[in-house]
Amino acid sequence: MAAISDRPLSKHLPGLDLLRAIAIGWVMCFHSFLVGGFNEHFAWLSRSGWMGVDLFFVLSGFLIGSQVLYPFIHGQQFSLRAFYIRRAFRILPAFWVVLALYVAFPWFREAPGLEPWWKFATFVVNLSINYVHNQAFSHAWSLCVEEHFYICFPLLACGMTRRLSARAFVSLLLTLVLLGIAARTAIWLYDHNAAPERNWFIEDIYFPTWNRLDGLLAGVALAVMKESRPRAWQELGAYANRALIAGILIVAFAVWLFWDRTGLLANSIGWPILSMGLGLLVFAGAHRTGWLGRHAVPGAAWVAAVSYSLYLVHKPIYHITQALYGEVLSRNGLLAFCAYTAASLSGAVLLYYLVERPGLKLRDWLLSHASFAKPHAPVARIEANSTPP
Repeated sequence: MAAISDRPLSKHLPGLDLLRAIAIGWVMCFHSFLVGGFNEHFAWLSRSGWMGVDLFFVLSGFLIGSQVLYPFIHGQQFSLRAFYIRRAFRILPAFWVVLALYVAFPWFREAPGLEPWWKFATFVVNLSINYVHNQAFSHAWSLCVEEHFYICFPLLACGMTRRLSARAFVSLLLTLVLLGIAARTAIWLYDHNAAPERNWFIEDIYFPTWNRLDGLLAGVALAVMKESRPRAWQELGAYANRALIAGILIVAFAVWLFWDRTGLLANSIGWPILSMGLGLLVFAGAHRTGWLGRHAVPGAAWVAAVSYSLYLVHKPIYHITQALYGEVLSRNGLLAFCAYTAASLSGAVLLYYLVERPGLKLRDWLLSHASFAKPHAPVARIEANSTPP
């Protein structure tokens, strides 16, 4: 879920910062089930809060896609080594610290069972997990999806931008979406009929990377449009408010569609519908011409900056806070919401300022002294008719 740009906060688009802040808040509301829920008045929001992760996927596809595709499309060299170093120092330091806490201190875990550490370290826990018995740090599944995207997408981007026509690129996207629908449908029908004694929805459909590509594809499609057709991208910004309204309506429809979260209809066509709605929100947030992207909401940029640390630690901090003050906060509505949120933010601040930011400074120092990370002269320009739309 680490859909966070490496640019300074002052250069961030306020609309995307707000969407990041909404995404992490939405996820935290969903995970309130760990402490019995904040209050019945929050139930409607908590029920669909898992969609915040899909919003992060769309943001990640757009932001990382833009960073990778820009040099390819504009005839510049792309340093794969520098890209991987940036991503590693962005993700791994905080992740390793939290993983070490989970492994070393069982009281830190929101659930007693934990998969072997090497599954987290190699980012395969989303492909092999006993969810019934090992739910601790299970939210790392989304980081696995992100890591697989970071590793594979730059390698694919070179071939896509040089060999695919606009029509072929659109056909590829549609093919991947249809394959996702077919795969989830087949898995659902098989597991539903076989009825294995495990949480097959989580293990076989919800966690695996190949079933969660819709949001990333939506973000990449936006990135391709932005980088390969910049004039059209800017002109379409005049419709940012319409995109925002349409996105809200489609997401609302997806919420209704996923009311039975484990049902066949939701897990066949629901994911691309949800991703389309979230993609429209990201499109609206990426333009300063509309309501969403025009003005910065106070505090949103800071929450967006610490959102990765907040995602990593909020579940164990929920658990610790409940162990200490659960009786006082139980079903206490606004007080419980504020207490759990404040505790999680406190933990995130420690992780961000003591681990994340020093890691980013070290990364910047390494890249500033690395010849492969310094700007290169432009290479031969790619012909317009060979680039995606």
